[in-house]
Amino acid sequence: MTRIVAVTACPSGVAHTYMAAEAIDSAAKAKGWTCDVETQGSIGIENELSASAIEAADVVILTKDIDIKNSERFEGKTIVRIGVSDAVKRAAAVMDKIDAHLAKATA
Repeated sequence: MTRIVAVTACPSGVAHTYMAAEAIDSAAKAKGWTCDVETQGSIGIENELSASAIEAADVVILTKDIDIKNSERFEGKTIVRIGVSDAVKRAAAVMDKIDAHLAKATA
């Protein structure tokens, strides 16, 4: 089973951070994947990813609109960087691309 972890953040740290988190989580689960999402919003880091969740992840999704705090945690992992608006509007398409990438990597 594919495991995804993600960190979402936007410049204002309000609505789009949480909308992106929900969209990524829903799109991953629609594929039958597990997904953990950390948000870095206006009230700080919520649902912080555990070291074990990061270690087990096949892919890390990071939004790129602002710097992600503690991003060194993901060194050595396959990282996909997307805009917050892409996460909100195109999460299913992003998951399809990840799926195709993983299929190639294991072929």
